[in-house]
Amino acid sequence: MWNNSWACSVPLILLTVIIHVIGIGFFNVKIVQVISAAKDRPHFIYIFALGIGGTAIWATFLHTIEAGLWAAAYLLLGALPDGDSAILYSLSAITTYGHSELFLADHWRLMGALEALNGVILIGLTTALMYGLIQKVWPVESRAAPRMHLPSRDNVAE
Repeated sequence: MWNNSWACSVPLILLTVIIHVIGIGFFNVKIVQVISAAKDRPHFIYIFALGIGGTAIWATFLHTIEAGLWAAAYLLLGALPDGDSAILYSLSAITTYGHSELFLADHWRLMGALEALNGVILIGLTTALMYGLIQKVWPVESRAAPRMHLPSRDNVAE
């Protein structure tokens, strides 16, 4: 019974990871170019924030596409009755939210757990790739240290 879940889930995990790495990877290359070109501009922080925000939106789009692939599989397998239920279940599973009142057919329940595991992997990849993007365009060494105005010893009352 569980063999079917593994047989259907492993190709989906592989496919979604490939889509995610390629999708985020190419997007990051372009964002690095745009943000790096603006590095010496007066309002760099706003361009930086927009670039990171755009990357987050793109990652959300990719996660949605990947959840859609899982939802399509659930429909094809007859694990869920309709498209709305399948996408809601899939988004709940892939994000590990898991609060919908939907359940897979008994013999496909392991597949739902494997989708949640896939989601953790995808979220980890997103985090790693975004962290790499941040380090590439604004490494810690080049960030200005906050200026702290502490009273000198001469001005401190004893």
